[in-house]
Amino acid sequence: MTSESQYHFSEHHLWVLPDTDGTFIAGISDHAQQLLGDIVYVEAPPAGSKLQAGQVCGFVESVKTASDLHAPVAGEVLTVNNAIADNPELLNDAAETTWIFRFRANDANDVSALMDKDTYQKTLD
Repeated sequence: MTSESQYHFSEHHLWVLPDTDGTFIAGISDHAQQLLGDIVYVEAPPAGSKLQAGQVCGFVESVKTASDLHAPVAGEVLTVNNAIADNPELLNDAAETTWIFRFRANDANDVSALMDKDTYQKTLD
């Protein structure tokens, strides 16, 4: 079971969660999915692509707008969640448990430097 203390958040509303194998999964925050509304399309960064912290790596489209995905840290995309290609609304149903892509960070300490859930929440208030 995942603890809320394991979540890290970027200023661009992505969450990052460590996995047991030293990799990380990333998805959009609940706040982001609420702002977007009904999500109809997700373009994840392709497997093998290099992530540069803060750089655009994909996008999420809803019925009312589109929003870029910004890489939370530098690394390499390992896999994408194919379930959201067919069912992008999964992000609306469970944003903070539905991952978009799995990656290996160049430096795992960069993930630790992201915001914890409480700090992220304070930036929204």
